Amino acid sequence: MNILVTNDDGILAPGLWSLVSELKQIGHITVAAPDREQSAQGTAVTLRHPLRVQRVKPLLAGVETYAIEGTPSDSVILAMGKLIPGRIDLVVSGVNAGPNLGDDVLISGTVGAALQGYLRGATAIAVSVESFESRYRDNAARLAALITGKIADDTLPGHLFLNVNLPDLPLGSTGRIRVTGLASRSHIDTVKEGHDGKKAYYWLIRQKIDRDAGENTDIHAIEQGDISITPLHQELLNKPLPGITDRLCAELLASLKG
Repeated sequence: MNILVTNDDGILAPGLWSLVSELKQIGHITVAAPDREQSAQGTAVTLRHPLRVQRVKPLLAGVETYAIEGTPSDSVILAMGKLIPGRIDLVVSGVNAGPNLGDDVLISGTVGAALQGYLRGATAIAVSVESFESRYRDNAARLAALITGKIADDTLPGHLFLNVNLPDLPLGSTGRIRVTGLASRSHIDTVKEGHDGKKAYYWLIRQKIDRDAGENTDIHAIEQGDISITPLHQELLNKPLPGITDRLCAELLASLKG
C-alpha cells in the first residue's frame, strides 16, 4: 500500500510524524506537507503563483519527504500529480492539533488536504485530536493505522473519505468509537475592529457556540468522551454510507486499548 501523509500544521509538526511512525509499519510512506503552519486554509489552491518544493531530511529515516511552499491542498495535488510516481492508495492528513468538527470541516486544511486525495481516487482519512496541546496524539495515529489495516485487508471498502476526531483523554477514559454525522454549526464568526494609528484593521474571530448538538453528531460524540468517525463522502458528496458498523467500531476500540 502506497500512503501519502500530509497535514496543515507544517512539515515539522509532531502529529504528522506520529502518523508516519505508525503507518510505516503498514505501507510505503511519502510525506508531502506545507513548509509552515497553514491551518484554516480549507481547500485553497494556489493558482497565480509558482510553487516551490524542497526535498528535506525526514525526522524518521527512510521516508521520502517534501516541504511545499503552499497550502495543504497544494501539497497533495503536487505529490499525486508530479512528485510521486505510480498510484497513491491512501492519503492520511494530520494528526491535527485541535478538533475538526461540524461545519469547521469546510475551512479545515487537514480535511481539505484529505479531500484532494479522495477526489483523485485515493482513500482519505483526516485525523484530529480535541486539544491544541494534546498529550494523546499518538493514540490518534494508532487509530489511523488500525483503520488503514482494515482497509488493507478489505474489512473496510476502499475509496472512503473519513474524518476522525479523538477526545483529549487517555485511552482508558475514552468511551465508544461512534459513526457520526456532522453537527450543523460549531462556531460563529465575529469581527473585531482595531486601529494601528494610520488605518483601521479587522480581526475575524471564531467563537465556539455553546449549544446542545444532536446525539448522532460528531460534536456530541466528543463532548461525551467518545471517538468520532464521520464518513464525509456521505455528508458532502451524497454517496452511500460505507461499511462501518457498530461491531467494527467495537473491534477498533478493543485493538486501540489493547
